[in-house]
Amino acid sequence: MKAIILSAGQGKRLRPLTQDTPKCLLPVRGDEPVLEVQLRALAECGIEEAIVWVGFGADHVENFVARRSPNGIRVRTVFNPFYAVSDNLATCWLAREEMRGDFLLLNGDTLFEPAVLQRLLAAPQAPLTLVINEKDDYDSDDMKVSLSEADRLVAVGKDLDPRIVDGESIGLMLFRSEGAERFRKLIDAAIRCDDAIGRWYLSSVNEMAQESPVSTVAITGLWWGELDSPEDFAELRVALGCDDKDEARAQRTLFSLE
Repeated sequence: MKAIILSAGQGKRLRPLTQDTPKCLLPVRGDEPVLEVQLRALAECGIEEAIVWVGFGADHVENFVARRSPNGIRVRTVFNPFYAVSDNLATCWLAREEMRGDFLLLNGDTLFEPAVLQRLLAAPQAPLTLVINEKDDYDSDDMKVSLSEADRLVAVGKDLDPRIVDGESIGLMLFRSEGAERFRKLIDAAIRCDDAIGRWYLSSVNEMAQESPVSTVAITGLWWGELDSPEDFAELRVALGCDDKDEARAQRTLFSLE
């Protein structure tokens, strides 16, 4: 099984941290950047190949992959030339030929302990299984989900009515061959829409759920996080065990990646 990691974005909300450094190379565990933490979790769970879609700061990411990819997983990068003007639906469309057989799709700013991925891989096989998190309150930036009584996906989006929200998508999902084929067709149709440049790939997952069952797996009790803001960066470093003495090393890492 392989993983497709969407890391082409600019991470504008993290500036000045991402003024010169791609979001996926921000150090969140000592001097380990986001991408390294992701790759180590994938390798620990037996994933043998990762394809990283890059854009902003692509040279830095390619250099990191060449120098510091963890053992046990093959890593390659593919460049998205439209990263500055498109959202992640376009990146998925560019990656569609890689979406064959069974594969994982994850956002380049989603972090999780290996137990999260282990729970996903152990879930009953389905064309598509979405990892979700449950919490008491959801903000406007959360990718919220609504579920059926059987925990099938009914809808996913940022603007769902709060009365029907049952959780949030964390940006990690598993496609099996049948689901991969359906998803490729949906994103191929979606990219032809006038608003395609500004759309998220989860809009196609939402459409998929209207036509065929989409499974979910909850990660209650397990740790995950995402990196969207300087506040997230500070919280992630604390959650991943960093302390004050790590800060100088983190800053050296940032400069070394420039």
